[in-house]
Amino acid sequence: MRSLRLEPALDERVRRAAAAEGSTVSEFLRRAAAERAERTLANRNSDRLADVIGSVHGGGAGRARDTGAAFGDLLAERRAQR
Repeated sequence: MRSLRLEPALDERVRRAAAAEGSTVSEFLRRAAAERAERTLANRNSDRLADVIGSVHGGGAGRARDTGAAFGDLLAERRAQR
């Protein structure tokens, strides 16, 4: 359950729009929120970038796999210095 406050001018516009559609203000706002949520979720970054995701190969030759071991070595060195 949510509640919201609207500035007076917007509240009046929402009331008139709901009346023009023959619906209650609550129903009007529920539909508006549902439409906005769908539109927002449909425009996620992964969806917008789908045509380029995975199209570039960095040629790292597996260096990323070595970072865990390198980080462990760094921590061991710091511990030894204490």
